[in-house]
Amino acid sequence: MKRSIALILFFSFGIALFAQDVAPADTTAASADTVVVPKPQYWTTTLTTQIGFSQLSLTNWATGGYGSISLNTFAGANANYKREKLIWDNQLQVGYGFIQSFEDGYKKSDDRLILDSKVGYKAVETLYISALFNLRTQFAQGHEKGNLVSDFFTPAYVSLGFGVDYKPFRNFSINISPLTGKTVMVKNPELRTKYGNREDQFCRFELGAQIKVDGKIDVENFKVVSSLTLFSDYLNKPQNVKVFWDVNADAKITRFFSVTLRTNLIYDDAIKFLDKKDKQGNLILDDNGKPIKVPGVQFKELFSIGLSYTFGNKK
Repeated sequence: MKRSIALILFFSFGIALFAQDVAPADTTAASADTVVVPKPQYWTTTLTTQIGFSQLSLTNWATGGYGSISLNTFAGANANYKREKLIWDNQLQVGYGFIQSFEDGYKKSDDRLILDSKVGYKAVETLYISALFNLRTQFAQGHEKGNLVSDFFTPAYVSLGFGVDYKPFRNFSINISPLTGKTVMVKNPELRTKYGNREDQFCRFELGAQIKVDGKIDVENFKVVSSLTLFSDYLNKPQNVKVFWDVNADAKITRFFSVTLRTNLIYDDAIKFLDKKDKQGNLILDDNGKPIKVPGVQFKELFSIGLSYTFGNKK
């Protein structure tokens, strides 16, 4: 709990240390007849911070229920560089949330750390030779029915791909990386087989092809950002495509309040967490009498209303 509170404080208040707008160029003229050309700005940066809170208290409530408090925090930072034929796009997403039930105790509701970095060099008008880096993991332990199911760097996904980036529009791109290396790291030995690693294997390497589609709609007080990643492993069942799809939608109510919807969809045939059942719904057991685990589609949706503010020199 102390660790979670520290994370919340970090997101809510510490992030303000990085919320510095880029200083404007000095355009003061030496004289009335002198024209000073503004210094070129190659970087555009933004930082969006969000925090939502809810509290429920019940006293002699006939229909039942549990009192609880919940808190969700999110910070999204972008730092993009463009100069002549060179582009370098960077995005960091950090989120954490919890529900403290007065009956069921503490439960994590959101936990993410996602870093994307893409370097491209223009070959033709809308096509760039590119390299794409991605890191995806979480901060804290996660539990399900009292059992540990995740932890920091358990799992963590790190990938580096080389290919081309097609940008027909300012807010839309398709990155095709036929040569992509991906590392799956699971720090906790007890959870390695759950995420496809052997019990003695901290890192598992995958080599394959990746397609990443990024899009954004930004109209007045409404913004939707979508990121879809498809990966096929040449070394192990390339027909089983791994899917990561993140969608963030924000609608401004006032300058400081907004409605937020964030969804995450994951399919990875190496992550086996569902009990295998027959047509009658009965569990299928292995030779040791334990339920056989199979992969499935994972989906998470988070809806909140709360404080939101964006800093930066976004253009």
